[in-house]
Amino acid sequence: MPHDFAGSPQGPGRLSPKEALSHTGQATAASVAVALILTLTKAVVWWMSGSVALLASMADSLLDLTASLTVYLSVRYAAEPADAEHRFGHGKAEAFAGIMQAIFVAMSAVLLLREGVEHLFNPVEVRASGWAIAVMGLSIVMTLGLLVVQTRAVKETGSVAVEGDRAHYFSDLGANAVVIVGIVGATVGGLLWLDAVAALAVSLWLFWTAWGVARGAGDQLMDRELPDEAREHIRRLAGDDPRIIDIHELRTRASGPLIHIQFHLALDPDLTLSEAHGILVDCERRLMDAYPAADILIHPDPHGEAEPHGAEFFNAESTSKDA
Repeated sequence: MPHDFAGSPQGPGRLSPKEALSHTGQATAASVAVALILTLTKAVVWWMSGSVALLASMADSLLDLTASLTVYLSVRYAAEPADAEHRFGHGKAEAFAGIMQAIFVAMSAVLLLREGVEHLFNPVEVRASGWAIAVMGLSIVMTLGLLVVQTRAVKETGSVAVEGDRAHYFSDLGANAVVIVGIVGATVGGLLWLDAVAALAVSLWLFWTAWGVARGAGDQLMDRELPDEAREHIRRLAGDDPRIIDIHELRTRASGPLIHIQFHLALDPDLTLSEAHGILVDCERRLMDAYPAADILIHPDPHGEAEPHGAEFFNAESTSKDA
């Protein structure tokens, strides 16, 4: 999901790693707490009721707990400063956590699909339906509260790990409503098969969620460019100096809470090296004011006198022509 880079302080790179960790840390800690409470509560009530839909929801909450713990650890590792082995930082740990989430969600969907099909042909009577509905209501209320915290963190940091966790809990919110429908239909209306149908609906929802999470994390792992509005904002900030003639070969990518920016500046060829360096430093400071968690690499070119350089393989315009 693209973020509003141009108009407000949101998205990767807009907060320092320490500030980003503060926001994502609160969201991930809340996620772990909610998942733990709901897993234990649903396990007790499932044992009392025997609802396969509630079993499905409990299994999903258990995987939520595993995924939330993974995210909790990954956002902390992603905020660690660069070291000798990881010169570009550790930001992609968040993307790996997103892939892990997608795998967990897909595994959950497969298991629930199997349980749903089995109970569709062999319905099981739902007991203690009042308790089952109550725990699902509790789940909805706690999930709504968690989503508020996660949404705020995503807007402020652009964390792909928290965004994946939020997408997972959005699916849980709808899934919990479906489970309630299944329990009520089975106990009040005598439609025992509806409980199994609810489990099948949850599994399909989880498949869709897994795909969305994997796609978002994959974009970071494949170094997809930042959204067009972000790139345009970077161009405007970098070019806000009358001494700069042109900006070209802009490349960007996100890496968890970090972003990487590199481009060429066309400058007056008669400038001294010291003067050109001063222009680059001013340009970098403008960008760092807006993107404190940015790794910036700027190359100066003498306007009109620069010879072609660099590998054409990485030139987007030349590769698109060859395709």
